[in-house]
Amino acid sequence: MPDPIMYQEDAYVVLETNQPEVFLTAKELLEKLSGILAQRQDDLPRDLQSIPQISAQAQHLMETSCELDVGPGEYLQWYAVRLEK
Repeated sequence: MPDPIMYQEDAYVVLETNQPEVFLTAKELLEKLSGILAQRQDDLPRDLQSIPQISAQAQHLMETSCELDVGPGEYLQWYAVRLEK
């Protein structure tokens, strides 16, 4: 049986085109994804089209994926990480 700690994350590392990597909390990543999705409601990925609220779209995307197509030659990726102190 897997250890439950394997499914806990402290933060997310976010990779974007022409930007240095950044570490965001889950709340910060949700805000970032919500902002992007708010501007793309007419061009959503298929699995998000049936979800009416932007915040729920962002939550679903964060929990089920690790990237969002943001245009040709550009990328937005995020990965859950645990930070040791």
